[in-house]
Amino acid sequence: MKKEHIKLLICPYCHGELELTITKEKNDEIIEGSLKCKNCGKEYEIKEGIPKML
Repeated sequence: MKKEHIKLLICPYCHGELELTITKEKNDEIIEGSLKCKNCGKEYEIKEGIPKML
């Protein structure tokens, strides 16, 4: 997942803004990390470059 794509995503539950935490990246690709909603607090894991948001 590319960093610039984060700004296109919103929380699927409340449509709030997401905050990115990166634990592993390669070049400009996010490999592992998480996205946390600033509004409702739900957290979504990023694994192998894919955010798990369902």
